[in-house]
Amino acid sequence: MSYDFDTVYDRTNSESAKWHHHPPGVLPMFVADMDFRSPEPVIRALHERVEHGFFGYGTEQPEFYEVICARLARRYGWPVQPEAIVLLPGVIPSFNLAVREFAAPGDGVLMHAPTYEPILRCPGNYGMDRHEALLVRGPAGGYIHDPAVLEAAVTERTRVFVLCNPHNPTGHVFTRAELAHMAEVCLDRNILIVSDEIHCDLVYPGHEHVPIATLSPEVEARTITLMAPSKTFNLPGLKASIAVIPNEELRARFVAARGDLVKAVNILGYTAALSAYRDCDEWLAELMRYLEANRDFLLRYVATELPGISVSPPEGTYLAWLDCRAMPAAQGDPHRFFLERAKVGLSDGVSFGEQGHGFVRLNFACPRSLLEEGLDRMARAVRHS
Repeated sequence: MSYDFDTVYDRTNSESAKWHHHPPGVLPMFVADMDFRSPEPVIRALHERVEHGFFGYGTEQPEFYEVICARLARRYGWPVQPEAIVLLPGVIPSFNLAVREFAAPGDGVLMHAPTYEPILRCPGNYGMDRHEALLVRGPAGGYIHDPAVLEAAVTERTRVFVLCNPHNPTGHVFTRAELAHMAEVCLDRNILIVSDEIHCDLVYPGHEHVPIATLSPEVEARTITLMAPSKTFNLPGLKASIAVIPNEELRARFVAARGDLVKAVNILGYTAALSAYRDCDEWLAELMRYLEANRDFLLRYVATELPGISVSPPEGTYLAWLDCRAMPAAQGDPHRFFLERAKVGLSDGVSFGEQGHGFVRLNFACPRSLLEEGLDRMARAVRHS
């Protein structure tokens, strides 16, 4: 079956946060929200649920847990029992919940930098310190984990490590060896691992997503893994995610901390998540082929048409981390330059940490014509600056 990722849909007549964030005329390429319709099986499942006409309190059915466990085994070779799965309304509230429960004010939360803005903000939400381990450039130009840097960032007050893998914003997919070092440090220092793996399905050929919890039983027992169908199947507005916590004691503390605050996923989010994970592998395979072609188109375009800008190939996600520091016209603020001069809304690199000065993040999960239009606008702005 072939799938249509080329049709451009008008989202300005909906309540889309992406398409209403900027003034009319600005092409939004910032937030991680794809400009593709969600898979037809998900849409059908939602139609059927709505036609049922009842939206009372829901309860999870055994099939949901069976589908998740089968998927983890099939994609990652990870045998997980159904009781290890905790259903939640989002990855962001989940890692905030874990940090709040397993660390205290004045403690430290370890993370790579630059990193996803909500992870960056998380320690400050609870009076905790941010312990940053800077990613470094590898021989091929992409970002990689530096063991010495991570070790130097750890202190006696470090309690939780929030890992983002695949990494946002750089697109790096951490290797098994990189993950093994992170896990070793955390086990040695009794640091809990909270692994945000929301982009785990979005990995390109030549790279492999390895859930850090699969490295060993000891690592699994110290890890809370967070996943969701939201990025993969374009369902972020339906607020459904899972935490995988095989350790019974760890899971009991997490669930108790959750309490009634984020106890239930809304019934439509549950319906969509089940259908996405059960029925949409073929759609996902086609999506990845399209995203890979978009990524390669973007890389060629940047290399030939955008002087002063460089980008290392994303190994995962649909996000490109553009280095604009050699572009004099931007005067150190490429986000503002492209917003004002090109009418393209990108993510400001500074929002991902101090290391993001001179960078912007571009979302290329859109029909090719929109990607080309956005890049053409950027190229014209650079040429006329």
